[in-house]
Amino acid sequence: MTTTPAEQAAMRRALTLAATPGVPLGPNPRVGCVLLDAEGVEIAEGFHRGAGTPHAEVAALTEAGEAARGATAVVTLEPCNHTGRTGPCVEALIAAGVRRVVFAQRDPNPVASGGAAALEAADIEVEAGVMATVARGVNRAWTFAVEHQRPFVTRKFATTLDGRSAAADGTSRWISGTDARRDTHSLRAECDVLLVGTGTVLIDNPRLNVRDEVDEPVEHQPLRVVMGERGIPNDRRIFEAPGEALHLRTRDPRAAPAELYASGRQHVWLEGGPTLAAAFLKAGLIDEIYAYVAPTFPGAGANAVGDLGINTINDQLRWHLKRAGVVGTGADATVRLTLEPSKAGI
Repeated sequence: MTTTPAEQAAMRRALTLAATPGVPLGPNPRVGCVLLDAEGVEIAEGFHRGAGTPHAEVAALTEAGEAARGATAVVTLEPCNHTGRTGPCVEALIAAGVRRVVFAQRDPNPVASGGAAALEAADIEVEAGVMATVARGVNRAWTFAVEHQRPFVTRKFATTLDGRSAAADGTSRWISGTDARRDTHSLRAECDVLLVGTGTVLIDNPRLNVRDEVDEPVEHQPLRVVMGERGIPNDRRIFEAPGEALHLRTRDPRAAPAELYASGRQHVWLEGGPTLAAAFLKAGLIDEIYAYVAPTFPGAGANAVGDLGINTINDQLRWHLKRAGVVGTGADATVRLTLEPSKAGI
């Protein structure tokens, strides 16, 4: 079997629907669905709007009504085959009388997988893997978390040309420019956890939230998490509304992500100091880095990353540069590097 031009166009539309702005970032995947009639004309569409709401297939089937009988369902993720807060999408598609299902990404969740086989057992044609790579990108963190049983971890830091995260007197505001800070907030908003250590909270007292262009907190905030064994006073700014804050009393870089994953979190934005960064790096638990490099030389001060216990150049941790660009202009310009672990591993 092969897909038709109409099905390919429908998949592109379904992927757009899946990425609709404002949809909650987890714990469920983002999914879009388009229904086509026998001539390849769209008759309905839908997308998942968050946990507890109808899945994309059900939303589209509801819109189509009886017109769904004999239709082709084009979906960005393999229809689920289990009962959670809502019923199995496979059963809804079978009951609606669709004749064919085209989907992009196979469901990596063993609890929900098996949809394709169930559809085929009901004599429904199935075409899998259409634009699967793009679909995985829509649910990058969710897919990683399900496959690795831990959240995807993005490390962000700002540094000077001589690798400093703060000056000799401890001051660090502001290393990066105004545009770089706005850029950081747009990237923070893609995560469901903002994580720092107790040292950062006690010394810097950050708000650790997502703010808009006029520096005001947005309504929907990621979970603010501080990890470490020291106590945190209740007057610290991470406890301010809107949003919630959590103190994980552990220094173990493996224990914190495990606890967050168990609570349904999938993407951690790691913005702590050099000690916490070093701990996660040594544990091999950083999956992406955003490094903002300012064109300055403070000459002394804290390093951007703590001691990794490396004594020879042959043992250095190598990372692959995915993208490089400049954020801001003139004196406000900052270089942003996007990196991922090298194929050789960490």
